[in-house]
Amino acid sequence: MRKSNNNNKNSRDKTAFIYVRLSRDDELEGESYSISNQKKLLTKVAKDKGYTNTVVFCDDGVSGVTMNRPEFNKMIEQLSIGKAAAVFVKDLSRLGRNYIEVGRLTEEFFPEHNIRLVSVSDNLDTEEGDSELTPIKNLFNEWYSRDISKKRRISNKIKGGSGIPLSPPPYGYIKAPDNSQRWIIDEEAALVVKRIFDMSYSGMGTFQIATALTEEKILTPCEYAIRKGIKKAGGMVGKTNPDPYHWGQSTVVRILSTQEYCGDVINFKTYSVSYKNKKRHANDPENILVFRDVHEAIIDRTIFETIQLRRGKTRKRPMSNGERNMFSGLLVCSDCGRNLHYHSNNQNIGFFNCPGYNQGKLKDCFKTHYVRVDFLEQVVLAEIRRLTRFACQYEDEFVKVVSELSKEAMQSQINAYQSEVRALMSRDKELDRIFERLYEDNLSGKISDERFQRMSISYDNEQKEVRERLTRINNILDELSGKASSTEKFVEAVRKYTRVKKLTPHMVAELIEHIEVHHTEKIDGVKTQKLVIYYNCIGAIQIPDDVPIPEPDITMKTRKGVEVTYLTATAPETAAV
Repeated sequence: MRKSNNNNKNSRDKTAFIYVRLSRDDELEGESYSISNQKKLLTKVAKDKGYTNTVVFCDDGVSGVTMNRPEFNKMIEQLSIGKAAAVFVKDLSRLGRNYIEVGRLTEEFFPEHNIRLVSVSDNLDTEEGDSELTPIKNLFNEWYSRDISKKRRISNKIKGGSGIPLSPPPYGYIKAPDNSQRWIIDEEAALVVKRIFDMSYSGMGTFQIATALTEEKILTPCEYAIRKGIKKAGGMVGKTNPDPYHWGQSTVVRILSTQEYCGDVINFKTYSVSYKNKKRHANDPENILVFRDVHEAIIDRTIFETIQLRRGKTRKRPMSNGERNMFSGLLVCSDCGRNLHYHSNNQNIGFFNCPGYNQGKLKDCFKTHYVRVDFLEQVVLAEIRRLTRFACQYEDEFVKVVSELSKEAMQSQINAYQSEVRALMSRDKELDRIFERLYEDNLSGKISDERFQRMSISYDNEQKEVRERLTRINNILDELSGKASSTEKFVEAVRKYTRVKKLTPHMVAELIEHIEVHHTEKIDGVKTQKLVIYYNCIGAIQIPDDVPIPEPDITMKTRKGVEVTYLTATAPETAAV
């Protein structure tokens, strides 16, 4: 046993750890600070000082302000259990640019564990005696970071205000070889981005999209960047994932929410409190700058806006197996305003009903608002066919009707968004007041630190969501305010489906904003259910009585002895049961 201890001690005495680090700031210092040159220099110095075994720890692209660095932490852990007798660095700033933390290392940790520190450029070797200048050098290293941070903030403010992108290009774009401040399309990744938007536009949910991409073994954005050698913020992307083809739902959501795919540059979306705290916080909407059509777009702006409007108003609720229906998220209860939920029974018949009808003591909707999917499909298809015939056979009259509805619908939409903005801004201010009270209660001891932290995280997440929603709505309002009319866009969309024979998710997504579902009621002894279709850009449309468009005749047997008939003779938007 004694012999083994001697061998371990000999091994430790002959082992030196070499720590190298390079951040974006250090790259300005020249080639001498490159990772390869640091390794070469320090390995030679360690060998010259008698260390036959050297182990290199490297943090590439990580700031020295933070002490939470992967390789640095690994080195400290190995040192604490006696794996090496010395640490070699090019200079003290490689250990870090935090005066207090680096001081703890040099004044406490290294002496306590009997570790020799050699800083080549500083002419420091603790085996030859401590240097009184070490604390001063550590202080200067921190001041250097503070000064660089201040200069970068000023530089970013100037660049960001002129429309130069401050963030790295998102998946689907890369920096231009001749100009790092310009983004160009990465064709291979852009095809995947287009596919994701196409699937969402056609009515697929984010879970379904992620599952489809995973099954087709398409590399995730992170893995794609690694294999293509694309650098991200903070250096190269981390280690390869166990499953490079596993797409998460959050990744799809992030791609669908990225406005830069329309060709825009969005600066100052986040900010940091200080140069020592790298955590990013969502910026206030008024501080965010949007520059439109700066680079080539991957996604058509109309498609992007349609998806944002749909995702902002509704979330498609999946079944337990992830299945969604093309009408999921589009059906609205006429009484309580909730989105109807999709279900299927033992006979695999799909249907929707209002979730507010069965809420126990909190029940605030007293009717089912039940509608079957197969019946709904026939009704919607019939109405779209009537609309396309109206557009083709009576074009002038159709354009006139749509134009008037479009103006009304747009103003109504703007009013609704402005109302939501006021509510969100009020909640944002209220959350600020809550934070202040929480802080005061924590200082006075009314609430514990643990509870304060838990509540702070909860309110912080809510405020982040509120501000992100505010940003999206303000962008949408800017778009709506800049449009005189959506008539031409809707007319073109309707014309595409002149000869349609089958209802598709893409058709539903492109034409329909939502469908208002009423509960059945008896009219002249006949059970009648009212369905009101609200089309994108124009809202509900009524074909004039003087336009002789044949009315659809739809009858469906839903169960034994019961028939459902769609009536348009007296009320074009109603279905009678």
